[in-house]
Amino acid sequence: MTDVLAYLETRADAWKAMLREMVEIESPSEDAVAVTRMAEWVADRVAPYATVKFFAGGAYGNHLRCNFKLKGAPRDRRILAVGHCDTVWPQGTLATMPFREEAGRIFGPGIFDMKGGISYFLMALEAMRELAIKPCASISLLLVSDEEIGSLSSRPVTEAESRNASLALLLEPAVGPEGRLKTARKGTGMYRLKVTGRAAHSGIDFAAGASAVSELAHQIGAISGLTNLDRGITVNPGVVRGGTKGNVVAAEAELLGDIRFWKTSDGEAVVRKLQRLKPRDRRCRIEVEASLNRPALERTKAVQRAFQHARRIAAELGIGLQEASVGGASDGNFIGALGVTVLDGLGAVGDGAHAVNEHLIANAMPQRASLLAGLMSRPLPVS
Repeated sequence: MTDVLAYLETRADAWKAMLREMVEIESPSEDAVAVTRMAEWVADRVAPYATVKFFAGGAYGNHLRCNFKLKGAPRDRRILAVGHCDTVWPQGTLATMPFREEAGRIFGPGIFDMKGGISYFLMALEAMRELAIKPCASISLLLVSDEEIGSLSSRPVTEAESRNASLALLLEPAVGPEGRLKTARKGTGMYRLKVTGRAAHSGIDFAAGASAVSELAHQIGAISGLTNLDRGITVNPGVVRGGTKGNVVAAEAELLGDIRFWKTSDGEAVVRKLQRLKPRDRRCRIEVEASLNRPALERTKAVQRAFQHARRIAAELGIGLQEASVGGASDGNFIGALGVTVLDGLGAVGDGAHAVNEHLIANAMPQRASLLAGLMSRPLPVS
């Protein structure tokens, strides 16, 4: 690993040039042409040493899979690196957030989440090729186009590509300036509660009305009671709409909300409770739509073993690798639910995801890319 690190330290300028190209291909999730252009850029770059395939994502742009041609790669094991080409930033953001380096940090839209992580992976593969390092498994890369908006078209592709993987390396950003890996992520769910009441004039015929807003207020109290911080369950009432005028008993009201949980079974229990809600005012009607979007990425024994494996490799590189549990979800949640071992947070070290100060720490690249190379060349212990 020290040879890989030494090589990558000589490639900092080439890496920054590549990273700049990536950042300056603006690729918002809602722009299918732009996000596909980013995937095509990666495909063109790896074409000399990989076979590439695109999967149609319709309105969300195309997804990309690259199978790398590496000498000596075993056929009975497969490592899948996973990332996304889309960012949260709209076209034209570069005008106010240009690619720039300042005081050891490199700024730009999408650089931390997650073009930096993709660049680390490409540098790790370059080092393995140039130093003739034998991989411990066949290596594939999957880049999807719609992760930032819920992986609406890519989830089936991600699940299909992951099923025969022995290890999934998520190129999502690391946690904190020390670059912690993510060994657990909360699962996510969404719900919508619609209340239909009966309109009436609030001054002339108040009693004839059945207020959907009052009923919704009661339901929000019940819904908030589903939060259990000790178990890591949160049920957030996020958006409330209802009524028409101040002097009209409201005939309709609506609530949109979010569910988070450490255990998928807890999320499923919350969904069932939401679906069983009944109106306090029987003149009102309640309609509930509730479902899980991503299962939890749970910290299983297999994940713990993989983290300890990564920690040993990192120690050779002078990294005191740490782990973290986070409330946000990624495509790793889908993969972990299939029983595949997932290591998340192997991407950029920096800060400011989805914020105007989005950046990565420039001198972290050689170590982080070397860690990826180590994970792709050192077989994961069985126990």
